[in-house]
This record gives sequence, C-alpha cells and structure tokens, in this order.
Amino acid sequence: YLGVVHRLDQPVEGVLVFAKNKKAAAGLTRQITTGNIVKEYLAVTDRMSEKHQGRLEDYLIKNGRTNTSEVVTSKTSGAKKAVLDYEVIHQISDERTESGKRILIKIHLETGRHHQIRCQLANMGCPIKGDLKYGAKRSNPDGSISLLSHHIEFAHPVSKELISIDSPVPDDNLWKA
Repeated sequence: YLGVVHRLDQPVEGVLVFAKNKKAAAGLTRQITTGNIVKEYLAVTDRMSEKHQGRLEDYLIKNGRTNTSEVVTSKTSGAKKAVLDYEVIHQISDERTESGKRILIKIHLETGRHHQIRCQLANMGCPIKGDLKYGAKRSNPDGSISLLSHHIEFAHPVSKELISIDSPVPDDNLWKA
C-alpha cells in the first residue's frame, strides 16, 4: 500500500507526502482537513500588487472542461472558500521580464483547493512565471511553472512526532530572485 496524502499539479515541483498504510493515510488526511498541516510554497512572478504581504480569501470553482479554477462570489453554486497568506521575500531587477523585475513570494496555504495558488495569484494580477493557463506571458523552457511545494510540517500519524520536510530551491536562474 502506498497512499497519496495530498497532490501537486503536474507542473509543480517539491514535497509530496505518501502514507505506507491506510491507517496512516487516514490520520494524515484528518490533519489536512482540520488544518493541522503546515504547507508553504515558493512562487516566482514578475508582477506584484502594491501590498507585499497579505491574506487572500476568495471563493473558487473548478471548471472540469478547461481544468482551471476561477474566482467567483460566495453565492455561486459549488464555490469553495480558498485562503492563503503571502509575503514577498525577495525581488531583483530582470530586464527580460515585462515589468523589469522578478519577485519571489512565500505562500502559506490554509486550504487546498484545485489550482488555488495559481488562480488566486493570477486573480490579484500576479500570475506565476511560466503558468500560461493563468496569464503568464511565456512558458518556462521545460514546461514547468515557477511554483515549488517548499515546506510541509505534520505530526507523524502513529508516534505523533513533529515531521518537518523542506524541498531545496532549484538551482537555476529562475529562482534567483
């Protein structure tokens, strides 16, 4: 038995958690649904709102035909609340981008909706580098998007020991913001 506890979109890199048995999978899933797992991501964009940190609370709905999500009103049938906190942690000049800069953002994910980070950042005018589906101007050379599942923290489902896992930041110019 090998159970996927949470998923990453195909073009996203980073930490992924698996369970070795059904009991562990149930315990980890329970931590996710109760908000007791810490999930942090890093993203690169070339545009940023005037607020360099904040909280995004939106309602999202998944479009199965296009495999995208969009921000809608809370009254929309099937809409689910999506919450994340973000903070700009580094910014550099980059003449190759439309804005002349590249920005590294740390994201603390509170809920885990379909394409949540991608959709919410794009909705605030800051699409993730390489993410053509959500408004980036160009794709990354390898087809990835500049979104990394960087840190996850949870209680071991049996021993209750705190488990903290970090993914290294890729060593290429994309992430040198």
